Amino acid sequence: MSLRDLGWDSFFEASFAPWQTEGLLPARVAVQHRGGYEVWTAEGVLAAEVSGRFRHESSRPGDYPAVGDWVAVEPMPGETRGVIQRLLRRKTRFSRKTAGLATEQQILATNIDEVFILESLAAPVNLRRLERFLTLGWESGALPTVVLTKADASPDPKRVVAEVKPLTQGGEVLAISCLGESGLGRLRKRLRKGRTIALLGPSGVGKSTLINSLVGEELQPVIPVREGDQKGRHTTTAREMVFLQGGGVLIDTPGLRELQLWEGAEGLDEAFADIEALATGCQFANCRHQKETDCRVREAVDQGTLEATRLAAFIKLRGEVAGFARKRAERLRADEQRRSRGTTRSLRGQRFEEE
Repeated sequence: MSLRDLGWDSFFEASFAPWQTEGLLPARVAVQHRGGYEVWTAEGVLAAEVSGRFRHESSRPGDYPAVGDWVAVEPMPGETRGVIQRLLRRKTRFSRKTAGLATEQQILATNIDEVFILESLAAPVNLRRLERFLTLGWESGALPTVVLTKADASPDPKRVVAEVKPLTQGGEVLAISCLGESGLGRLRKRLRKGRTIALLGPSGVGKSTLINSLVGEELQPVIPVREGDQKGRHTTTAREMVFLQGGGVLIDTPGLRELQLWEGAEGLDEAFADIEALATGCQFANCRHQKETDCRVREAVDQGTLEATRLAAFIKLRGEVAGFARKRAERLRADEQRRSRGTTRSLRGQRFEEE
């Protein structure tokens, strides 16, 4: 397993260059635990934790390494442990707002080339949830692909593919079945050497089963979904990377029960490109597509060329993005005020000592 196999390229080489002469090794974060990390280097696997300096300089959860990150690690002589000294620049980042009331960013995976967004055909596909996943997928900078699992449980998977396809704005929708290996060949072609793909979706859609099928052995335990509602339990409890012998890296993530946008403005434009295109014809540049006159978006709904539910989903997500942007700005102002008060107290103390 070489660094190139793991996705190392000139982008990360340039980011690592300042630390190359300090005895540090480039490594990729493969597993994230509560107490530390497992990182992969060209020499092997190390258990690692961030240095005291790193911790001191990090003020937000998003400042810490996440699965998929490249880091500069200091190996401990004669041990299989290391200390993470630096976090290298990220190419892409898939993140959401943390669950609950806190206004914090949770990074799910980084430096990914493609996102497989999984939905199960064993139950009706939740189109609104899928739009939310696609918005975050586009926002990450990676290419989102919708993978409809358990095609063997659907009486007409082609119909569902046709229903989902317009939501992807030109992206691909694949229906697969791990039981008969239907459609898996098209997924395997994407798993090229040096390429990283993240698997995302709610519980019970078959992420663990898909990984086992792609790897060719049972790496992840599989727990059957409940018969009544086709809902599953978390079999993946931590985000982790899986290296494929034929080349490529998979990043598995726990099933997501709550998925709130963190940034999302650019992803919203991509995921709802059809609405953005219509909006260019509205009379007002800041048209909200609700009660304004000469709104081309509302006209499309009235004419039946745009679904009212899709517009409602867009308006809801747009409000969510704007709301979190305001909260982040308020938090930044509060942090700046605290730092300013701390600096003022420090200066007053210095003047008192001088007197």
